[in-house]
Amino acid sequence: MEVTSIALIGYRGSGKTAVAQALAARLGWDWVDADVEVELRAGKSIAAIFADDGETHFRDLEAIIVDLLALRQRTVIALGGGAILREVNRKAIGRCGAVVWLQASVETLQRRIAADPSTAARRPNLTAGGGKAEITRLLAERTPHYRACATLEVDTEGKGPADIADEIVAALGISGQ
Repeated sequence: MEVTSIALIGYRGSGKTAVAQALAARLGWDWVDADVEVELRAGKSIAAIFADDGETHFRDLEAIIVDLLALRQRTVIALGGGAILREVNRKAIGRCGAVVWLQASVETLQRRIAADPSTAARRPNLTAGGGKAEITRLLAERTPHYRACATLEVDTEGKGPADIADEIVAALGISGQ
């Protein structure tokens, strides 16, 4: 299949947004963050969507956005960490020419999430305790879906976004215009 767009999947903190920006710049493509698109459509943060309307409503909005984004050409799409939970999203993601699973250890994910000043305000914990226990549990639940969707798996440990973008471009054998 021709690489017409690239979807980045992975747990929160895996670097999807930063890599999407670097990869789009490297290819001369557009990039989009699906979580931002959901927030724009809802007119509020993901945390507010969860608080006001519940996770099901958020996932319904996310499914609409994922379907629309998967139709784009020459676009790098940073998907939310849980976008792979619904079969309809997995099918939509599959329409992208490449699906890259960005991976990192639980410790690295926890450190990155804690260091992101926007995380607490924009993205809620998905379990009562949050933290390392949440990451470990949800990552275990989501890994089979990430693996099934991915056409490429990239370890992000100790690498910057530009290096990861170069690795993706080399692995996929693509060049931008």
